[in-house]
Amino acid sequence: MIKQKKVRKLNEVTVRFAGDSGDGMQLTGSQFSDTTAFVGNDLSTLPDYPAEIRAPLGTVYGVSGFQLHFGSMDVHTPGDRPDVLVAMNPAAVKKNINELKPGAIIIANSDSFDAKNLKLAKYETNPLEDDSLKGYELFAVPISTLTAKALENTKLSLKDISRSKNFFALGLMYWLYNRPLEPTLDWIKEKFAKKPEFIESNKLALEAGYNFGEMTEAFTTRYDIEPAHLPKGIYRSVAGNEATALGFLAASVKSKLPLFLGSYPITPATEILQYLSTYKNFGVKTMQAEDEIAGITAAIGAAFAGSLAITTTSGPGLALKTEAIGLAVMTELPLVIINVQRGGPSTGLPTKTEQADLLQSLYGRSGESPVAIVAASTPSDCFYMAIEACRLALKYMTPVIFLTDGYIANGSEPWRIPHASEIPEIEVRFAKEIVGFTPYSRDENLARPWAKPGTPGLEHRIGGLEKANITGNVSYDPDNHHKMVNLRAQKIKNMASDIPELEVDGDPEGELLVIGWGGTYGSITEAIIKAREKGYKVSQTHFRYLNPFPKNTFEVLSKFKKVLVPEINLGQLAKVIKSEFLIPVRQLNVVRGLPLRTSEIESKIIELLGGQNNG
Repeated sequence: MIKQKKVRKLNEVTVRFAGDSGDGMQLTGSQFSDTTAFVGNDLSTLPDYPAEIRAPLGTVYGVSGFQLHFGSMDVHTPGDRPDVLVAMNPAAVKKNINELKPGAIIIANSDSFDAKNLKLAKYETNPLEDDSLKGYELFAVPISTLTAKALENTKLSLKDISRSKNFFALGLMYWLYNRPLEPTLDWIKEKFAKKPEFIESNKLALEAGYNFGEMTEAFTTRYDIEPAHLPKGIYRSVAGNEATALGFLAASVKSKLPLFLGSYPITPATEILQYLSTYKNFGVKTMQAEDEIAGITAAIGAAFAGSLAITTTSGPGLALKTEAIGLAVMTELPLVIINVQRGGPSTGLPTKTEQADLLQSLYGRSGESPVAIVAASTPSDCFYMAIEACRLALKYMTPVIFLTDGYIANGSEPWRIPHASEIPEIEVRFAKEIVGFTPYSRDENLARPWAKPGTPGLEHRIGGLEKANITGNVSYDPDNHHKMVNLRAQKIKNMASDIPELEVDGDPEGELLVIGWGGTYGSITEAIIKAREKGYKVSQTHFRYLNPFPKNTFEVLSKFKKVLVPEINLGQLAKVIKSEFLIPVRQLNVVRGLPLRTSEIESKIIELLGGQNNG
């Protein structure tokens, strides 16, 4: 007789799946995330890939992880420290043990804790047996053996049977947190439609893991998390790179312009190219170039020809595109440069996140080369800021740099799919009047005319040499150069009247304002919530527009005695705020290749408020 399990209700939980790259942890995590979104929980994810392409199996360097924070309340981050670790080998325990909460659940594949794997992970003794995990709730489960037993009558090879153990682990986690199997079973049928033997085997492994949780006496408790109260609408789980691609697709439709992407593959931006390449039915043209320079110059050519032109990259690629961005500034063509930031310098940490490139985006070009800069704050926000980057580029005839980062690009969250009517049209005006046409005359936005090449009577020249005002002829006149430099700078400054003002969450003035930009939004927001729950008065504002700043920036910042800027760099926004507004700011800079921890920001807030209850 199976003993009835206790059910414990939770508001939130953080789970981390970890194992070798070949253990399928990213797939396991993404399936658990999709099912969690299906049952209505709010969630945030953090895939964590090895920095090396072929890191040695069984070593700490080769551990691949996927962290998921989900709950019945608003979730803003993938969580600081996991409540549960699913570890497929000793290296996964070794790498993650110091990150776990005290008393966390560890579900370990005991079959992998053999002499070879223990040695690779640099364990002298077996942590499942030596009491080193005494402070945790340890479940040593022979996942490999149980998977092989469940699949012994299938036609799979021993290698394929071994690879199915992640589905056993997934089934066990579905049981533990009361998740349905159906969404994953449907995914298996679609994924392996041409390989029925894999449909059957993965189904058996998934169900075996679920049934093990129900039948074993090791697990006495399962957990229930109620759906979150999200605004009404149709939701789906979306990652930042996919949302970025969909945003550009929407901008193409709303501007009625063909979309062109010229790109060279680079981690963590490559997926944008991969996603957009599947939308040929929308007229999208993608070109995988031979290098970064070819990618952006092809996009500049597409912009000249009248397309909505974009190029994707990360920090090292942005450095290579520098001269061509200057060319786009000089020719005054609409171009969006997407920079999915990663850890640097040089190759740095290609699979890790960092707010590495704000200063490069602002200043990293020869001469006076101003460009607009916008940044997304969450995975779903990538959709809207991609559209906004296109709007600004087209309206003001200028390059726009769109910053995301590795965390929000690879992380996912529930996204309420907007109705097409909720997305405004993007007005595009091509030059048509031959009489009086001059290529560098300007409209009320200081934007020059966009004339498609080959239009009779609108022939003109563009290039990298300085242009004479109005005519666009090559000019070496000193006074003309001074005028053109100022015109291009003023055009960017004018955008301040066309972007939203900063909004303050909390009191509009007071003791402490916490400001952030980009992917730190979730960590800062949760830290603010926790600090307020403890009685501290603290306000928050977040920058999505970084050049120009919103026009009320100084007004907002100057109303607080202290300003705190948490960043995943050594203080790039803080440096700009100081120089632009002469406002002293406090900094919190942690550069670990991971999102900022909520607890770190909360501690800094309490420190700056004197550690006293200001409520």
